[in-house]
Amino acid sequence: MPVHSPSEQLLKRLRKSVWEAQEKFELIVPGDKVMVCLSGGKDSYAMLDMMLHLQRVMDNSIEIVAVNLDQKQPGFPEHILPEYLKSKNVPFRILERDTYSVVTEKTPEGKTMCSLCSRLRRGILYDAASEMGCTKIALGHHREDILETFFLNLFFAGKLEAMPAKFRTDDGRHVVIRPLAFCKEEDIIAYAEEQNFPIIPCNLCGSQENMQRKVVKKMMAEWEEKYPNRKEIMMTALSNVHSSHLFDTRNFDFSALTEMVRMPDSL
Repeated sequence: MPVHSPSEQLLKRLRKSVWEAQEKFELIVPGDKVMVCLSGGKDSYAMLDMMLHLQRVMDNSIEIVAVNLDQKQPGFPEHILPEYLKSKNVPFRILERDTYSVVTEKTPEGKTMCSLCSRLRRGILYDAASEMGCTKIALGHHREDILETFFLNLFFAGKLEAMPAKFRTDDGRHVVIRPLAFCKEEDIIAYAEEQNFPIIPCNLCGSQENMQRKVVKKMMAEWEEKYPNRKEIMMTALSNVHSSHLFDTRNFDFSALTEMVRMPDSL
């Protein structure tokens, strides 16, 4: 039997995880035009590679266009992504919007900028997707992002909600997919290092300290160290929901449970 190098095993794990999401949620179908949102971070580079592989596996029956939003952050290296995408022969578009000034002006001192930044970014990308005729919008969130969001909502927002692998936007215009939903962050980090991606750090929200997400990330890491495989179990739980054992009357008709079922005395 051939001996596979760690790189081959890593690539297989990532591709297998992406294909698992594809089979479970039918993320893409032949004829799709997919906007792959590229930020310049490790996750979006890895996602682009995985989507290009899916494109080949599906006999080039889908179209891919990489889109980056240049938010006009000071010192942003504008040349890196165009040069990289040209070297990969990937069609792309760079959107230029000064959301940096808006976010820094509107966010009170000491507060995190992520929420407002994300809302502005989503709106711009969604509008561009409509203009370009894209049928799917691909985002680079991975397994840990999804679990962290679940606990943030549980602990701080009072709701059971994570990041779905596929959903339709509230206005009904777009279908958003997360191809890396089952991919482990540690694998993506290792893959990014091996591929030597030209990472562009975020010096806006990504550099802020004391974010609740960092607290949750640390908590999950400690759980995983003490009780190995916890993350995998938690991801399984997100696909194993029993609405009748929760308290949301919108998802289960508790009012219909009005009569006690009496068993025959003979039993």
